[in-house]
Amino acid sequence: MAIDTPARLAVLGAGPVGIEAALYARYLGYDVDVYERGQVGAHLRLAPNLRRFVPWVQCMTTLGCAALSAQEESWSRPALTECPTNGEFLERYLAPLAHSDLIVDGLREQCEVVAVGRQSLFKGEHPDEPVRIGDSFRLLVRDSSGVERLAAADAVIDCTGVDGTHRWLGTGGVPALGERAAASFSFIHYGALDPSEAQSARSAGRRVLVIGAGLAAAASVVSLSGSTPRPQITWLTRRELAPNETPVAEIADDPFPARQALARRANQLAAAGDGVRHVPGVTVSAIELLGAAGPMLVHLIGAREEAIEVDQIVAGVGGRPDYSWISELHVTCSMTSEVPAAMDRLLAAMAAGESTEGLAGAESLLTTEPDYYVLGAKNFGRRTGFTLPVGHAQVRDLFKLIGDRQGLDLYATMPKLTD
Repeated sequence: MAIDTPARLAVLGAGPVGIEAALYARYLGYDVDVYERGQVGAHLRLAPNLRRFVPWVQCMTTLGCAALSAQEESWSRPALTECPTNGEFLERYLAPLAHSDLIVDGLREQCEVVAVGRQSLFKGEHPDEPVRIGDSFRLLVRDSSGVERLAAADAVIDCTGVDGTHRWLGTGGVPALGERAAASFSFIHYGALDPSEAQSARSAGRRVLVIGAGLAAAASVVSLSGSTPRPQITWLTRRELAPNETPVAEIADDPFPARQALARRANQLAAAGDGVRHVPGVTVSAIELLGAAGPMLVHLIGAREEAIEVDQIVAGVGGRPDYSWISELHVTCSMTSEVPAAMDRLLAAMAAGESTEGLAGAESLLTTEPDYYVLGAKNFGRRTGFTLPVGHAQVRDLFKLIGDRQGLDLYATMPKLTD
């Protein structure tokens, strides 16, 4: 819906997409508050030495580079074809951008959004769109010391991603018996393992169980295999494999060579069996702690039933969106993918190879709650396929919608990124 400047926009999440959205909004003259429950790029900080498969040229935007150049003459753009680590991306681009003059005054780090509703309407009141549009948003936010306050916004842009809410190891997405206890004692690492963690005393030379069939699991297997002394690695994937099928799917003609190389290397390690034992078709039913400092006895079910003793679990099982704080809003999501309805129709059509006419573009970002938008990985819910260039396109399309200007494209008006 069209929103005139200077309206106040609330951006939830100070990750790569949230900061780009805030920058775009500030260039257009909106007042912006960015709420981040941790620090800028919080999830990048969890694995700073992990190399991204998207090169610099697609990690940055022309608008972001123009803002950094204007902010600091000494800022130098990195080599566009190289793939940065998470730490490099944060240090050289995202953090300076978040603390630039355009954004920093509205940046609220260590500030968690607890709930979002309307100023005067309950969820069940006036479901007709025009009435709800006229009522601004009411946000309850809490700082790191536990102090709560109220804030207002004319629109909310949710860029909180999916990394903050991991999935569980057990069958049907339910936690395995003992999983919560093992996680509370830090015996389970959810997400991709940073190479430095793979080299740590917790992993090197020990027995490590890696779970998952995606890039996070692949990156963990590769990192662990390169550590010294090398741990004993057992790699579990839920699906049974057909002949010639690999643990991680390799994308034909992958536009990101680094992603293809990562998947291929992990698959080669599994096939060779040199220090990596791959067990397909199984899930975890229970985890027993055998002592205060470990190890664990992990019970498997599925194609085979066995119990294996390990010192650490690395769970590359993915994340899921968290909508717990918007229970008073009218946001309809797919029951299976947890994707907002309009985007779910687009992604489903793309997956089926059907026509996307009338589904793509800015309209795919509309939700059933007026002026509440979901961008970034959260907009893909449980579906895969999100990349940072997609997030940049979402930011551009969103402000075509908010600004009611179909030709609006700030990225196109800035100097192109070329070596």
